[in-house]
Amino acid sequence: MDSNELSSTPTPISGLAEEVGLANPIHSQTSRQMLDLVNRLHSTGVQLDIDLPQIAVIGSQSAGKSSLIESISGITLPRAAGTCTRCPTECRLSRSTDPWRCTVHLRITDNGKTRTERFGDVITNKAEVEERIRRAQWAILNPTLRNAHGTRHFLTGDDHGVNLELSFSSCLVSLQISGPDVADLSFCDLPGLIAGVGSGGNIGDIDLVKNLVATYIKRPSCIILLTVACETDFQNQGAQEMAKLYDPEGKRTVGVLTKPDRIPTGEEQNWMGILRNEKEPLENGWYCVKQPSSAEIAAGVTWERARKNEDEFFASTAVWSDLDEMYKKYLRTKNLVERLSALLSDLISKRLPEIQDEIDNSIIATRNALHNLPKPPSSDPRNEIASLLHAFVRDLARHVEGVPEDGLLQAIRPTQEQFRRTIRMTAPDFQPFEKRYAKKKKIDKAKFLLNEEGHDDFAILDETIDAGSDNESSTGLSLDRTSSISQDIIPNPDAIYIDEVMRRADEARTRELPGNYPFVVQETYIKAIIKKWRTPAQALCHAVYSTLGQHVQKLIQLHLGAFGQGQLAQRVKVILQDHLNKCMERAEERIDWLMKLEDRPFSLNTHYLADYKDKFLAHYRTAREKDRNPKLMAAIEQYNPLSNSSVSHPNSGLPPPAPTGIAKVLSGLVEMGILGVRFEALAKLIESDGMEPALAIMADVRAYFQVAYKRFADNVPLAIDYELIWGVERNVLETLSKGLGINGDNGDRICKELAQENATIAVRREELAKKLERMHMAGQQLLQIGF
Repeated sequence: MDSNELSSTPTPISGLAEEVGLANPIHSQTSRQMLDLVNRLHSTGVQLDIDLPQIAVIGSQSAGKSSLIESISGITLPRAAGTCTRCPTECRLSRSTDPWRCTVHLRITDNGKTRTERFGDVITNKAEVEERIRRAQWAILNPTLRNAHGTRHFLTGDDHGVNLELSFSSCLVSLQISGPDVADLSFCDLPGLIAGVGSGGNIGDIDLVKNLVATYIKRPSCIILLTVACETDFQNQGAQEMAKLYDPEGKRTVGVLTKPDRIPTGEEQNWMGILRNEKEPLENGWYCVKQPSSAEIAAGVTWERARKNEDEFFASTAVWSDLDEMYKKYLRTKNLVERLSALLSDLISKRLPEIQDEIDNSIIATRNALHNLPKPPSSDPRNEIASLLHAFVRDLARHVEGVPEDGLLQAIRPTQEQFRRTIRMTAPDFQPFEKRYAKKKKIDKAKFLLNEEGHDDFAILDETIDAGSDNESSTGLSLDRTSSISQDIIPNPDAIYIDEVMRRADEARTRELPGNYPFVVQETYIKAIIKKWRTPAQALCHAVYSTLGQHVQKLIQLHLGAFGQGQLAQRVKVILQDHLNKCMERAEERIDWLMKLEDRPFSLNTHYLADYKDKFLAHYRTAREKDRNPKLMAAIEQYNPLSNSSVSHPNSGLPPPAPTGIAKVLSGLVEMGILGVRFEALAKLIESDGMEPALAIMADVRAYFQVAYKRFADNVPLAIDYELIWGVERNVLETLSKGLGINGDNGDRICKELAQENATIAVRREELAKKLERMHMAGQQLLQIGF
């Protein structure tokens, strides 16, 4: 809000009624309507949520605030030595044709929650107001006693000699005063600013009061009524400094000079300069009032007599009576009240569109906040819990079956793929060379595996660890024949060399005929390989268990986390954790069973087993033959039957060239009557070196691995999927119902306990509901004036 809204030139006042409370019977209907509206808005409590126009009375300690409030309201405030006002006192005055009455309320804030409660019956005798306000402050300044005994205790209890728990409080005493002789005005009297504390006082009270005052006057819709006592130097009064801090241009501050009868001799003109708005200028000017002295109050001066004394003082005291007529309108309490009423009415009128917008926006925001809260407790918790559990189980089944994006199965798949790769990497690294050549020779990868394993897997298949690729010979072997100038090949520490295989085969022979070797040799190698599979299988099981557990926890939180105080979600977590552990145990048992199945080599897949054996045998044999007779093997590899054909060009007239090399050998065999010999068969002419049995054993083991690992790499994930993933969904609703006990004899009681709402959420729901009610009530008040 623009502070200029409060700026306007004070207008002369005439025809004011001499009535208690300074009511103006000729006050404009519009102004009275605006002042009445803000009172009704305050009665809804909406000031807790939006910035309603308000007058805040501030001043230093003993600046005459209490006397000023009494003169405006027509009531008597409690008086004591030192600071009288220890908490904000809100006065909402309204003129009425009904008899005079006063209602007192306490607005108390505990733990961030604000409530308003009535304090005693309606007062119809003004003499009772002072005592009621004193007791109201007693209730506010003793929160522990108030919480223990309630506010009614302070209406009848004896407070003499009782120490106050607090020196000051931001909780508020609200007075609603109406009657035929009451002004239309609302204001809040704030505790006086403290310059210092005496012995036994709390130094923290100085900042406490200052911060309390700041919470009011910093609001853009607050008119600051600044009281300054003329008996003290202006610059030494802290209230004017605070007013300047929060209203530096003085656009929403109204100054009031009090105790003009105590101006030290010779200083009158200094205060005249302030009254004429020449010094410390304010947009709305300075006023001066004369209230009864302490002696007059002690003598029981009436309100009417006090007002006559004020008129006589300003009319008979030279400094004041000599003022120009244009400044005399700034004298007397009645002129101040009229000005304050006009200012507050104008501010309310200008703020109405903004207030309406703030209320509308607040209603929307509050409804959204209520909507975002968990559903309130059901009147039928048993059915609601059953519905929640069914929805959870359906969603769990959907995730177990598979969802298109970011689902459980997508999260598990990389782990399954890593398991397959790990099992694949246990393939035996047979080398068809003697171990003494470990740093000089190693076999190339089996190229026929590329089509079935794929490029990624093929890269990790290591019949080789390809550190010597720069020394790869044209024969397909990685060789180092020039060790004096070339680096050695880095051997695979797990490589198995042909002489080791042959030695193990010889040692295993018992009663076999010469040239025959027991199957136990192949079985030993196979068992050693399969033994390595248990750890990856268990690792896969634990990884799936962890991922599955995380997904289940998310689903529990999604479906049940907002229900009640979270007890249902917590108990379901415990039950499903136990259920998941049992599924895990069954999955591990299944893995153990699969490992036992692999203890003995077995396969009915004879076609693939035989095919792999032939391929690996040829692979190993070729590599060894290349090593033993590289020249012959190179010639065989380089031989091209088409380019070496003996057919001459039909138009050349020349005889075909004489065959050479492999072609010559094949031609000679034909001349000898040996037909159908292919050039690849010439490799068999190389004399066996006695390692053929070892090559066969190596091919047997490597072929069986190829068949068995694929079987195992499928069966383990399938077993885990069945026992663990599908297992967690299997009979889960029955497990939950039994574990929660909701279908038993105590089902209703258990469901009711589980449905209890979280205390914080319940408080928040109540606060938002009350706020929404306040907003609707305030909106209805605005509608009544046709806004």
